[in-house]
Amino acid sequence: MADPVQTMIATRGAQMFPTLTPDEMARLRRFGGIEKFRQGEALATVGKSGLGLILILDGEVEISQHDETGQRTHIVTHQRGSFMGELAQLSGRPSLVDAYALTDVEAVVLPPERLRALLIAEADLGERIMRALILRRVGLIESGAGPIIIGAGDDADVLRLTNFLTRNGHPHQHLDPATDSCAATLIERFKVEVEELPIVLCPGGALLRNPPEGTLARCIGLVGPIDPDRLFDLVVVGAGPAGLATAVYAGSEGLSVLVLDCRAFGGQAGASARIENYLGFPTGISGMALMGRAFSQAQKFGVEMAIPDEALKLECGRDPCRIQLATGEIAQARAVVIATGARYRRLGVERLEEFEGTSVHYWASPLEADLTVGHDVVLVGGGNSAGQATVFLANRARRVTVLARRPLSQTMSQYLIDRIQGLPNVDVVIGCEIAGLEGSEGALEAVRWRERVSGTEVRHPARFLFSFIGAQPNTDWLAGAGLKLDERGFLQTGEEVGEDRLPLETSRRGVFAVGDVRACSIKRVAAAVGDGAQVVSAIHGYLAQAAATAPGRVEVQAVQ
Repeated sequence: MADPVQTMIATRGAQMFPTLTPDEMARLRRFGGIEKFRQGEALATVGKSGLGLILILDGEVEISQHDETGQRTHIVTHQRGSFMGELAQLSGRPSLVDAYALTDVEAVVLPPERLRALLIAEADLGERIMRALILRRVGLIESGAGPIIIGAGDDADVLRLTNFLTRNGHPHQHLDPATDSCAATLIERFKVEVEELPIVLCPGGALLRNPPEGTLARCIGLVGPIDPDRLFDLVVVGAGPAGLATAVYAGSEGLSVLVLDCRAFGGQAGASARIENYLGFPTGISGMALMGRAFSQAQKFGVEMAIPDEALKLECGRDPCRIQLATGEIAQARAVVIATGARYRRLGVERLEEFEGTSVHYWASPLEADLTVGHDVVLVGGGNSAGQATVFLANRARRVTVLARRPLSQTMSQYLIDRIQGLPNVDVVIGCEIAGLEGSEGALEAVRWRERVSGTEVRHPARFLFSFIGAQPNTDWLAGAGLKLDERGFLQTGEEVGEDRLPLETSRRGVFAVGDVRACSIKRVAAAVGDGAQVVSAIHGYLAQAAATAPGRVEVQAVQ
């Protein structure tokens, strides 16, 4: 079987590994310092934070990766005019590859902050470099670099961990001990009990036994400590479309920005199989691809990401605002944007928890879709998210049955309705609701639904259930913060809370709300992005007002 990275290099090698001209090398040299490495010396090591982007002036460097057995695979050899690095170098995260000097090497080293300065100052050259960094990350994802997850493919915790890494755009590999001898050998070597599975082998060599997402994230360097003494201009809580848009616009305008999210970037949009009504993408784009671009774009502008880091409490009765995190850390900011969106509403049906994670899912990513191949699926919901998931799952599942309370024409875009009507393996049942689940040991066998008018129950064999019945505002963590909510729990902003409030500002000065968490917002990706763009202007206005009224401020009078 062909190696995915080598196959990608064969087709897109010129973009992945461009050779810079002497003029381009001279422009790049302005942003870094020259360093020398001896033959055999490591320039990068898997699991350790790298030096940054490295431009080779003289000599050769081999890039390789190794698997769970220690076997090394050659990726590429860098020579004069080529540069080392991938997306990890934007934020100083640990390297996913090894790099060794084949000869004595002279190179220009750009640490992350200088690399970001280059990308902004040298637009044309920066575009070529950024494209190469992204393509190299794609290649590493396809090759299975990064942590190795060992456990049964249909195990709920395996799905949880693989979904977490996939949603964060982090390369990883999954090995099933039932079919992979290397996985079975590792389980035996580390004396792992069945109840301890899945295990995760981090690139640095640490072994985790069924870890929480936060523990895994810290093991692979996905998130680091927050400086308790640093005062950010802006902290954004939530990394969905609204939060990332806020980060991109604020970062590009020179504000120091920290973004927090308890799970992954992208929010609900990141789990969408295909978004077809977003401006500028006539053929559609997956939510993960769209949000991944926004995430990289924010990093390019120097935005600091703390994902996963969960915000537990907001204190804004004094200056500055303080956000308490689940880790015990504190993040401080002059202004705060709440972009926590909404959490999935759960079905009110018995035995639901028994099947969640294995047979009941709240998004339809390729990972879940692969599980449905050859199986019957029931999907509950009538909105656009449900429609997108239906179209996506119909390509994999044997049959998809859509259950909705109201006619789809009342809740779903017409282009999705037309597409669903043209799918031969999709049935739509209107005017019903889920009544019960049947199965054992986490494996769903059948779904029962009740017709709302007649009360008649129908039993339908199904292996998987997908729930898209809407969402509730994610505002529980704001209890005690003194922010006004509407009757449904959404944050009120602007004139809803006072004539003196800035657009999108909540009842607390300096605290803003954008996206789905905001009352009266339009629940669309484009609307959320619009909120993120608009709020930055209001933040500038607030910061200017705060500076003008700060105690001890001295007015400087112009000399006449």
